[in-house]
Amino acid sequence: MNKKLLASQVVGKVCLNSTMTKKMALSALTCSLLFAMSNATAADTSVTSIADAVTQGSANVDLNLRYESVDQDNALENADALTLRTRLTLATAAYNGFTALVEFEDSRSVAGVNDYNDTNGNNADYSVIADPETTELDQAFLQYKYDGFTAKAGRQVIAIDNQRFIGPVGWRQDRQTFDAVTMQYAADALTLDYGYLYKRNRIFAEVKDIDAKDHIINASYNLALGKLSAYGYLLEEDTNVDNGIDTYGVRFAGAKDIDNIKLLYTAEYATQDADTTTTSYSADYLLGELGVVFSGLTVKLGYEVLGSDDGAYGFATPLATLHAFNGWSDQFLATPAQGLVDTYVSVGGSVVGGSWALMYHDFTADESSATVDDLGDEIDAVFTLPIDKNYTVGVKYAVYSAGDAGAGKVDADKVWLWANAKF
Repeated sequence: MNKKLLASQVVGKVCLNSTMTKKMALSALTCSLLFAMSNATAADTSVTSIADAVTQGSANVDLNLRYESVDQDNALENADALTLRTRLTLATAAYNGFTALVEFEDSRSVAGVNDYNDTNGNNADYSVIADPETTELDQAFLQYKYDGFTAKAGRQVIAIDNQRFIGPVGWRQDRQTFDAVTMQYAADALTLDYGYLYKRNRIFAEVKDIDAKDHIINASYNLALGKLSAYGYLLEEDTNVDNGIDTYGVRFAGAKDIDNIKLLYTAEYATQDADTTTTSYSADYLLGELGVVFSGLTVKLGYEVLGSDDGAYGFATPLATLHAFNGWSDQFLATPAQGLVDTYVSVGGSVVGGSWALMYHDFTADESSATVDDLGDEIDAVFTLPIDKNYTVGVKYAVYSAGDAGAGKVDADKVWLWANAKF
């Protein structure tokens, strides 16, 4: 039998059979793209057919078992969750510049430890742990590469710079992906990125995914002292009402060796305009960070401002990997209307084959009011230990102490224990 015909039949069977499982069905777009690959003209000497691309591809499994507890000083019950996230990734080898990837993700509670508000209406009298049970198509895309040009169409992970504005929220069990068309051109020190995002597949399972009309533009250039980036992120939920958030900014981050130490430095500024059906707001963003690496230790001091528009609007980053910023207790996933100033210091290093870090945050309002100025402080700690090349275990702790009562925050303690396996 002709190999090209055989490959088309294999793809067809996969797409047909996948429809038998409601939540694990391949998208029509993905199946169409795979059929297009199966009928492409081969030009690669190592992979001469779509069948070869499939058989020479890869299959990977990622298992993440995590316990999380939340203790807050309010009327909500303390939350406990033991969840297992399973991720299966199937990727083809390159064929005439094309590759395809399909990835499924499943998150389940384990051993009946599920006393938590999953954000989808279950156990609302408990504190939130944003790991709902779900099974879904995590990624499914076709990619084409030629010289320095890369194009990708379908559901995909997108991570830009330090993920302050665009990221996959990889800490949560159901990570964030995007239905999008993205393009990148890289030549020497220059990299240009553009993406059109038409759906935000968020961390709260499919029920809270959002249709969108987002444009992502980022240009970067590698200089001797670091990477200079300029960007424009034009975000809009597809709801037929004014809700645009347009952000333009510039970022510089780098490192330099000086004798026996390494100096780390980052500076970033952005301005943002946000529209609603009744009014418009504007706010600024500022980041300055200095660090040193010496004797196996990394020490950083940072100052981040998410500005306010006269106490009525706080600078927003709705597509960010938010857990990585402003404290791991996730008190500021949405910026307060008074804005947020985060002054922080961190220290980290290695011990007994693992890595550790400690961080302290002091939070204040950018636009203080009579009742809101002190937004509290937080101490974070983490230790991770690789075991062989396939396994990692870790423990993380966050303790937040509330500030002014008018800020609407309460004291909170969170603990995580996890074990990860990748094959």
